[in-house]
Amino acid sequence: MKIKGIYLLYRTLQALGSPLLLLYFAYRCVGDRGYWRTLPQRCGFLPRSFKQTGPGAIWLHAVSVGEITGCVEFLRRLRAGFPNSRLFVSTSTLAGRATADDMLRGLADGIFYAPVDYVCIVRRVLRMLKPSVVVIAETEIWPNLLRETRRTGAAIAIVNGRISDRALHRYRKFAWFFGAVLPEVDAILAQSEEMRERFGELGAPAGQVRASGNFKYDFEPRTAAADSPARKLIERTKPEKIWIAASTMPPDEDDAVIAAFRDLAGRHPKLMLILAPRKPAAFDEAAAKLTAAGVRHLRRRNLRDGDTLELPGALLLDSIGELSGLFSVADVVFMGGTLVDRGGHNILEPALFAKPVVMGPHMENFRAIAADFLAEHACVEIPNAEGLADAIGKLLDSPEAAQEMGRRAYACAQARRGASERAAEVVRELYDSRLPHFRHALPIEALTWPFAQAWMQGARSRHASDLRKQRRIDAPVISVGNLSMGGTGKTPCVLRVAELLKNRGKSPGILTRGYGRVSPDKILTLAPGASFPAERTGDEPQIFLRSGLAPVGIGADRYEAGMQLRTKFHVDMLVLDDGFQHVRLARDVDIVLIDALDPLGGGGVFPLGRLREPFPAIARADMVVITRVRFSDLAPAIERAVRRWNPRAPMFRATLEPRGWVNSRDGTSYPIAEPPFRRAGAFCGLGNPQSFRRMLERLGVAPVGWYEFEDHHRYRAHEFRRLEHHFVEQGADAMVTTEKDAINLHDDARASLPVYYLRVAMAIEREEEFLDAICG
Repeated sequence: MKIKGIYLLYRTLQALGSPLLLLYFAYRCVGDRGYWRTLPQRCGFLPRSFKQTGPGAIWLHAVSVGEITGCVEFLRRLRAGFPNSRLFVSTSTLAGRATADDMLRGLADGIFYAPVDYVCIVRRVLRMLKPSVVVIAETEIWPNLLRETRRTGAAIAIVNGRISDRALHRYRKFAWFFGAVLPEVDAILAQSEEMRERFGELGAPAGQVRASGNFKYDFEPRTAAADSPARKLIERTKPEKIWIAASTMPPDEDDAVIAAFRDLAGRHPKLMLILAPRKPAAFDEAAAKLTAAGVRHLRRRNLRDGDTLELPGALLLDSIGELSGLFSVADVVFMGGTLVDRGGHNILEPALFAKPVVMGPHMENFRAIAADFLAEHACVEIPNAEGLADAIGKLLDSPEAAQEMGRRAYACAQARRGASERAAEVVRELYDSRLPHFRHALPIEALTWPFAQAWMQGARSRHASDLRKQRRIDAPVISVGNLSMGGTGKTPCVLRVAELLKNRGKSPGILTRGYGRVSPDKILTLAPGASFPAERTGDEPQIFLRSGLAPVGIGADRYEAGMQLRTKFHVDMLVLDDGFQHVRLARDVDIVLIDALDPLGGGGVFPLGRLREPFPAIARADMVVITRVRFSDLAPAIERAVRRWNPRAPMFRATLEPRGWVNSRDGTSYPIAEPPFRRAGAFCGLGNPQSFRRMLERLGVAPVGWYEFEDHHRYRAHEFRRLEHHFVEQGADAMVTTEKDAINLHDDARASLPVYYLRVAMAIEREEEFLDAICG
């Protein structure tokens, strides 16, 4: 009750403070028009392309430039460890966003501004991203984010955790509050033992906090690109010595650096200073100070090809994200933020380039790192600005001593690496243990919940009634079904089961309802490969027939269709398509498929989601197959969830393998690696259309347009012509779709663009064991 009261107090204060928040937004927008464009994302309205069909994403929040930079190697490890999961990164500042856009290209699938910590906004973002794990870098304790994430069942981790001296003083005053919030976090990986103790002091449970090291030791030094304007300027200017003054802070550090440079320039006429203020707001002021001091200089943003700098002179690095790549050219580095009481900045980046570093006395935010380096004589500490010129001058005058200090700094940094790898391992443990459930917006849930309850009650009654009427065919029946309404790969699985049975010498038949067919015949029993109108069979039976694998029985009465197959084609085993809920026909084996891309069928029983019955019904399954595992990293989490309700059923993993492109008009086949088009528009009507989109991405096909329709959609001629027109306008030379959709094209749907469908087949891991389990 105490915890609920604390959250109630927090949300009440938020409600009362909402006008102040609006005034703050207005103030920021007046001062910086660019801030206006950030407001939709801060209010939870993310780009549509971020929307996920099911759980499995990882959301990392890194508040600003320092956190983004520190997490690069961690993100690389997540990218390698979760190749099929979407990685999203949020940041709070404009500079952080610019840094993320520059440094995380190819690592993050989406970058956005962090949502304001209001419940409705946080829920909107969680529903959009559907993360399995939310990771917070360093220390961003937002109560509603933590609580709402926990309510979905997703995991929460704080990595590279630290609480600065300045923040600790403030946090201690609210220890009663953080003691209620921090237990929501599953794992806190602190930078040091000291930081671990601080989190414990604020109320984090001891078992959730461990000292795991500092991400900043894992920085991967990368030199500036060959086409970098700053690097080209250095190559043309050819300075004998380069001093970098990194991340300088107001009010006095730029003055100290400029004064020291003027002092050193007399002894080092070929000296080049690279001055890099920490904050963009200080760029113009730094330029004015260089001019007032009579220091020749160029600004990075004004550089043009062919520019050179007259030495001694300075390059003002008024850009974001370039500094770390230039450490490689430095002879000595002064780390700003250390002469003024700002807590210091990270000295590890220049150290990992084996550069000697000079710093001031204020390294409170990096106390452990500074202590390690000073103990190893791997840096120089000066007491005040007056000592800057002397310290820099000694290192410039003694290259051997400078190189030796750089080597010690490099060794010191290398010995403490590995925090990113340890954090990635913890994220893996959390990811594999969770299968979160994401609720709909409250108005939708309130409206649909009664209907979902009615659906479940009707399903239970129907199931009990059908069991009483159950009949058995005198041949083994293998059911392939699922819990959700379409979209799990049943059709390819039925075909693969039939193929495996034939390979073992059996004579299988396929039973299917024929969804959406229009026919005077209640039952159809057709030979393998038989040509029959699609509207009289339905789309999926057409795929079974075209495969030529087995005779097909079509009809709502699967018992009667099965008996006719037995009589007409002498089949000795029957494969029942979409049969998990069709209990009127007794079966010997129930195979249930779970889609790794959307294991919970949209999050609820129809109409809340696409589930036909609640997930615990998996207890009836004799075998479980997790499909589309190549597009998802969720298989271990799904297996864990299944085991909660069904500890006995053997589980297998499967994927859909593309086998070729087929021209829907004349049936001509093309190798999968040689698509007969250059630019194609894509469309489909599937239970889970993202499966087709992911497969196209894996094949390197980037559609010029993408259109989704409901499952089993029948394409009318006018509708198809409109679709073709859109693709032509977008420069397509073909249209691509699925085999089921190709079957559903209207006979009059003739297009000038060729239509190709992707032929796929299911591959099941441990197929011999799978078949043994079927055949008993």
